[in-house]
Amino acid sequence: MNAQPTPARAAPWRAWVVTLFPDAFPGPLGLSLAGRALAQGLWALETVELRAHGEGRHRAVDDKAFGGGPGMVMRADVVAAAIDFAAAEAARLAGGAPVPLIYLSPRGAPFEQSRARALAAGPGAILVCGRYEGIDERVIEARGFEEVSLGDFVLSGGEPAALALIDSVVRLLPGVLGAAESLAEESFGSALLEYPHYTRPQTWEGRAVPEVLVSGDHRAIAAWRLAEAERITRERRPDLWSRYVESRAEAER
Repeated sequence: MNAQPTPARAAPWRAWVVTLFPDAFPGPLGLSLAGRALAQGLWALETVELRAHGEGRHRAVDDKAFGGGPGMVMRADVVAAAIDFAAAEAARLAGGAPVPLIYLSPRGAPFEQSRARALAAGPGAILVCGRYEGIDERVIEARGFEEVSLGDFVLSGGEPAALALIDSVVRLLPGVLGAAESLAEESFGSALLEYPHYTRPQTWEGRAVPEVLVSGDHRAIAAWRLAEAERITRERRPDLWSRYVESRAEAER
C-alpha cells in the first residue's frame, strides 16, 4: 500500500512534461530515492504527448522554417494546444496556484540550485521538451515561457534535461532524502563545491585517507572540509568562488 504524502504538503509536487517521447519518462526517475518517492506519492509525474495535439491525418508537429535553413521547427499551434491542456490540468490540481512553465533550451538562463529550491517550494512545474531546431518563437512569447539551460552544450532534445531538472527538485522535497543535513552540505548548498569523501579501506593502493578524518576531532574535521570545499571551488569554479567571497564580505559588513 502506498504511503501518504508528508503532512508538510497538501498535495504532491507534480511535474508535467510536454514531449514527443512520453516513454522516456519516468526513466531513471523511477529508480532509487526518486522512484520510491514517486511510488509513495511524495511527487507525481504526468506526460503530455505532443503528437496527440498534432495537425492533420499524420499528426504533424513541425514544419519548415520561414526564411529557409536546415531542420524543422515545432509548430506554435501544436505546442500551444499541448501546453494549454497541461496548464489547465495543473491549475486545477494546484488549486489555482501558478505553475511555472519551463522550456528546456540551450539559450535559457543557467539552472541553479537556488531555482531548484524555489521550484521544490511550489506546487510543481510544466516542462516543455523541444526537438528539431526548436519551437516557434511566437508561442514562447505568447505563453510566457521561462527558458532554462543546464549548460553550454546542445542535446538532441529536451527530455534528458527535463529528467535532470526534475531529479534536482524531487530530492529536495520533504521525505525524499533520509538525512536532511546532507542537503545542506552538498555542492552549491552554500555556494561552494562539495569537499572530498572517503570510506573503507583506510589505505588503498598506497593512498591513505587524510589523518584528520580518522582523528575523531569533529571541529578539525569541519575545518578541513570547509578548507577543501573552498580550495576546490577556487580552483575549478572561479565564478562560484567570486560569488562566495562577495557573500562572505557582505555578511561581515
